[in-house]
Formats: sequence, C-alpha cells, structure tokens
Amino acid sequence: MGSYRFLTTWLLECPRQDAWEALADCRDWPRWWRGVEEVTELRAGDQRRVGSAYRVTWRAPAVPYRVRFDFHVDEVDEPALMAGTAHGALQGTGTWRLFEQGGVCAVTFLWEVRTSRVWMRALEPVARPLFRAGHDRLMRGGGRDLSRLLGVRLLAAG
Repeated sequence: MGSYRFLTTWLLECPRQDAWEALADCRDWPRWWRGVEEVTELRAGDQRRVGSAYRVTWRAPAVPYRVRFDFHVDEVDEPALMAGTAHGALQGTGTWRLFEQGGVCAVTFLWEVRTSRVWMRALEPVARPLFRAGHDRLMRGGGRDLSRLLGVRLLAAG
C-alpha cells in the first residue's frame, strides 16, 4: 500500500477559537470548503465529539477522482487539538492542532495515511505525484476558504 505523510500549515489573522469553531463542525465543511463534497454523521459522540464518526467525500480541484472514507474522532482538546482515524479508501490518522500568538492563529494538519483501494495501489507508482498535488491543492484551497468564511487575512497556506 502507498503510504503518505502530509503536513499542512495555515496562518490566519484571527483568534484561535474562531478557527476552531469552523473546523470542529466538519458537517458544515461542504458549505465553505470547496474541496469537500459531502459529510455525513454516522455516529454522534460525546459533548466534545469524542467517539463521533463521519463519512467524508473529498474532491481536489482539477483532479479526476473522489476520495471517500470514514473518520472517527478519538481525541479532542478544545481549542487546541482534534485527532482521529480514517478507514476506507484511506487508512491512517489525522491530527489538527491550533495555536495562537500575537493575533495570529496557526492551524496545522498532520495526515498520515495509506491507500487501500486496488486502483489507487495499482496506479501509485506513477500517480503518486498526482495524489500529492491533489492533496496539496485541496489543503491550500481549504486555508483560503477558511479565511474567506471567517473574513480574515490568510498569511500563509502550505
């Protein structure tokens, strides 16, 4: 299976709590994040969302494939950390971390996954650059879309 490790960082001129509220409610992502086509809640968790599960469908701009997987929320420490595990087309872990200093919120997302679909594994030797580019484009767009939603300046997205 192809394994991938992505680290995304967004710097936004906003309070950390504002970014947290937008990111913590992933059911709302399709409304503001253009790369997210659909989010369905499979199971409600506790009041912090620990134990919740979602089916998420992503499509990176200009990339001819969709990726759907289930994501289970394992850990939440508001407004600093959300982490969980993915099952389906991608398997692995994802961790959002949010920091604030001097009026700037730094959002990081560490995504460590491997592909599980036969077609993805078969194409991985030649399509790896396409998969990486699709992920990077999707995440840069997410930073822009989040800044637009919050009405704040995006200082960096990479």
